[in-house]
Amino acid sequence: MENSNDTVKLVGAVLIGAAVGAALGILFAPDKGSNTRKKLMGGAKDLADDFKQKMKDEATAFRNRAEELEGLAEGKISEESDYLKQRVDAMKNHS
Repeated sequence: MENSNDTVKLVGAVLIGAAVGAALGILFAPDKGSNTRKKLMGGAKDLADDFKQKMKDEATAFRNRAEELEGLAEGKISEESDYLKQRVDAMKNHS
C-alpha cells in the first residue's frame, strides 16, 4: 500500500516539475513559436514515455507481488487442508 502511495507522489512530483520547468523555459528563453511548440511537444512526448514506462514497471511489480501472494495462499491452503485431514483421521481412529 505504502509503495503505491509513494509512486503516486513521485509521479505527481515529476509532472509538476516538468510543468514548472517547461513554463520557466518558455519565459526565460523565448524562441520562435514553431520552435517552442516543437520543444513543448518533444518534452510532452518524453514525459508521456517516462510515465508509460513507470506504469509498466509498477504493473509488473504489482503482478509479481500478486503471484507471490497467490503462491503463499496456495501453500497455506494446502497446509490447512493437510492439518484438517489429519484431525479427521485422528477422530476416526479414536471412535
